[in-house]
Amino acid sequence: MEDWIIHLVEWGHYWGVGLLMLLETVFPPIPSEVIMTVAGVSAARGNMNLGGTIAAGTAGAMLGNWMWYWLAIKFGEARMRRFIDRYSRWLTLDWAEIERGQALFRKHGSIIVLVARMLPTLRSLISIPAGLFGMSLARFLIFSTIGTAGWTAALAGGGYFLGSQFKDIEKWLGLLSTVVIVGIVLTYVWRLVRWKATPADARSDTHPEA
Repeated sequence: MEDWIIHLVEWGHYWGVGLLMLLETVFPPIPSEVIMTVAGVSAARGNMNLGGTIAAGTAGAMLGNWMWYWLAIKFGEARMRRFIDRYSRWLTLDWAEIERGQALFRKHGSIIVLVARMLPTLRSLISIPAGLFGMSLARFLIFSTIGTAGWTAALAGGGYFLGSQFKDIEKWLGLLSTVVIVGIVLTYVWRLVRWKATPADARSDTHPEA
């Protein structure tokens, strides 16, 4: 996977970085860990400016973040509940968990969004509850941008350092790409094996009868 990422960054420079980060946000298995590290290495070799690289990665990711936020608003709670009820086994998630998350999100939504932007997989998915649970667009953009910029800066900075220290960095990027993808797959399989739906009596506690 790292080969085509390297080629696109070298060909498109800032536009390539922005496009890749947009794709990563829409399709999480494309690892930002590899994208921004590659971009940092390219910056260290003089192909781009480090600040511009970070800005391009942040802008691309934020466009994808906003798309998920907008889609969640348009999709609506009723359709989202039907979707989750239907595919809960494969999502390793049921509506009772969504409701518990909703209560937490209403109290600490800004911090949750900021922190989630720096965590694998959640970087993309956190936009959905933000839109679904009615987080204001201004708060969403502010805290998402802070978290996203911090994540892209850390990765690009790491790549910049590596690129300036080692000549054969490409072999390490291949290992990094493999480790990230295997980690994502193993995490999902682990959740799939261990996941159990919330018992019916526990679900009924969420909406007690009058």
